[in-house]
Amino acid sequence: MEIKVNDNVLVLTGKYKGKQGKVLATFPKNNTVVVEGVAIVHKHEKARKANENSKIVTEEAPIDVSNVEIVCDKCGKATRIGHTVVDGKKVRVCKKCGAVLDKAYAKKAKKAAAPVEEKEEAPKKRTRKRSQKTEEANKEAPVE
Repeated sequence: MEIKVNDNVLVLTGKYKGKQGKVLATFPKNNTVVVEGVAIVHKHEKARKANENSKIVTEEAPIDVSNVEIVCDKCGKATRIGHTVVDGKKVRVCKKCGAVLDKAYAKKAKKAAAPVEEKEEAPKKRTRKRSQKTEEANKEAPVE
């Protein structure tokens, strides 16, 4: 299953056709996803204790993953998912514009595409915590 949590998707079929929403949960074993604002169902909750009230709760029901298509952040179109390798890691890409859909690797792909000037910095001097405390204590102590 190529759709992940927090992806923006477009519903292709059913009562909510054309509606976009964020994926709240995925169930790979059942091949279903829960999309925010789509497939709203009403559930009746019975009061379990004397001080509780019975109520009707609305929540999103899972829909089949084949009924949704991911929406590319860059081009804004619903698209199929392609794959490519960035820094030795297989990532999801938009088939229409080629943008990286995995947010963690989108930044790495931008850095790899744009040349960056490298600045050499001197490594920090490592000191033990105990020796730092003693140095600070020596600085604060009055000298006679």
